[in-house]
Amino acid sequence: MTIKKNNSKRKEQILQSLALMLEKEPGARITTSKLAKEVGVSEAALYRHFPSKARMFEGLIDFAEQEMFSRINMISKEISDLEEQCQKIITLLLTFAGRNPGISRMLTGEALTGEHERLRGRISQLFNRIETHIKQQFRQAEVASGQKYIPDVASRANILMAFTEGRIQQYVRTNFLQSPLANWEEEWQLLRKIC
Repeated sequence: MTIKKNNSKRKEQILQSLALMLEKEPGARITTSKLAKEVGVSEAALYRHFPSKARMFEGLIDFAEQEMFSRINMISKEISDLEEQCQKIITLLLTFAGRNPGISRMLTGEALTGEHERLRGRISQLFNRIETHIKQQFRQAEVASGQKYIPDVASRANILMAFTEGRIQQYVRTNFLQSPLANWEEEWQLLRKIC
């Protein structure tokens, strides 16, 4: 039992160090050697917890996905109003990005340059999954109202996601100086018309 607990803590420490390095070293390639030094272990110790560097990045992606979707699902269960759901979901995504700058670099793909291609696919899949969830909320609202949205639900969900991804991209491009939530309340007044 203690061994599993220690393994879990070490894995978490490795992922936290990786996220911190992504935040503190923009544009720098993260090597297992640098990461091992940051964690304070040997490279062999890293590989005891993760079979490859790609799996370490996947660990961060899994963390982001789990954190986002646990809250997105909670929002969808607790709030029935579509406009409020959209506002809360986008706020959640922008807040998550602002609190996790290293992971934001990974979400934009910048930190994945030169890494295994499947990682980019995982990021794409994550954003597609969020967009699909938003589309489903629009479809449920259509059914409840008995009216079709024009423009359609796919276009509406895509605009919300394009805005969200764009704000995360700006945050990364400005080296985390421009918060993803900057002017969010004013911008939401424009975006809410989509819902």
